Amino acid sequence: MSRQLIDLSLDIYHGAPNFAYDPKCAVIVHNTVESIGYNMSQLSMSTHQATHLDAPFHFLNDGKTVDQLDLHKCIGEALLVDLSHKKPKEPLYPSDFAAYDERIREGTRLIYRTDWHLQFPEKHYFTDFPYMTIELAQWLADRRIAMIGMDVPTPNPTDFDPVHKILLREEIVIVEGLARLGNIGRNEFFFMAAPLKITGRDGAPVRAVAMID
Repeated sequence: MSRQLIDLSLDIYHGAPNFAYDPKCAVIVHNTVESIGYNMSQLSMSTHQATHLDAPFHFLNDGKTVDQLDLHKCIGEALLVDLSHKKPKEPLYPSDFAAYDERIREGTRLIYRTDWHLQFPEKHYFTDFPYMTIELAQWLADRRIAMIGMDVPTPNPTDFDPVHKILLREEIVIVEGLARLGNIGRNEFFFMAAPLKITGRDGAPVRAVAMID
């Protein structure tokens, strides 16, 4: 059986934008074919650059680190909810997911689409997106889903501390900065977002991919 692969990841490049307090993204030529016989680059960036994954340790000192995550949480069948009608800075509530209530349960890999990736790399990409409310974060945590994915850079730009902690205390993996979710064309698909195996740390970039039969 052949499968179509849809790349759901943002580009990583020298000077790619990020949050104000994050390390700057640098992709620097280290060796070249002309100088030493092969090309090699040096990469310096945040563990939360572009499309990436948050482990519980990101906000909880006693939380699991990225190398300790169960990869089943971020690899497997996923449910996509289309919220592309949402306006900038509009809150997201449990009622926005009501049509899928029975399918959002323990172990669900849930992803929501706002098409906000189209605003990248503009400055307002990091501030003006439709955002997850504390109420929605608790609703998802109560259902003990495995993963929440989104095409915005973080769940909430102001209440980021309580929203992250509510989700991460339940060991819900957060995949942020997805792109091109509108290309999938269905609400169930096989999703992969395996993180780099960075020992003892808080998150990692991912190459997120949808696999469609």
